[in-house]
Amino acid sequence: MNPYVTLSIANHVGYIEFFHPNRNSMPSDVLLKLTQTIKDAGEHDDVKVIVLKSGGDRTFCAGASFNEVISIEDEIQGKAFFSGFANVINAMRKCPKLIIGRVQGKTVGGGVGLAAATDYCLATKYASIRLSELSIGIGPFVIEPAVSRKIGKMAMSQMTIDAETFFSWEFAKDKGLYADVFDTTEDLDIAVKSLAEKLSSYNPEALVEMKKVIWKDTEDWDTLLAERAEISGKLVLSKFTKNTLKRFR
Repeated sequence: MNPYVTLSIANHVGYIEFFHPNRNSMPSDVLLKLTQTIKDAGEHDDVKVIVLKSGGDRTFCAGASFNEVISIEDEIQGKAFFSGFANVINAMRKCPKLIIGRVQGKTVGGGVGLAAATDYCLATKYASIRLSELSIGIGPFVIEPAVSRKIGKMAMSQMTIDAETFFSWEFAKDKGLYADVFDTTEDLDIAVKSLAEKLSSYNPEALVEMKKVIWKDTEDWDTLLAERAEISGKLVLSKFTKNTLKRFR
């Protein structure tokens, strides 16, 4: 199947779905389309609430596309690639609609950042999480503000340092990344639909004001995440990272 990002609308809920055949990894074109789709949904009059989801059964998002990361040749390209994640997170942050995350399976690196940047996240018991970046020679610099804000600096640090471990859904729920966890994807979808449609019936002005409250004190993230993208863009050019990433080609 080919990669895609789609927006479908039902009962005033905008369902944004992304997919990539390589475990929902995120190359630049998917990140760009996802950013624009979030903006479009935020501006759509018929959309009151947004659900962010991915295609497939057992992987929500595998993070950055290693094939594209390997091909980065200079700092300009490096910053541009990692700015893709920064742009998605900032689009989610600035979107006037509440965003519900639907995490059906494992999520790694940038995928954890996407889950953390939702306003409310539901998952299945298969949705373990991992911040693997340090093990390949970079770090979760771009997504760190969103992850730390959701689960706390100490939990983020624990995951970053223990970079080769998948942390369980129990850990993610206990730290506040997931609001609730379900046994099956079917149960998850029922809960997501119920919550989203309930929220879509609420006063839209109140939802907009609540979104502002949730994201208070993040006004500097346009600059902050761009600076973090520059750090990752430099580190990805290191000999250590290049040699490590060759194993994943």
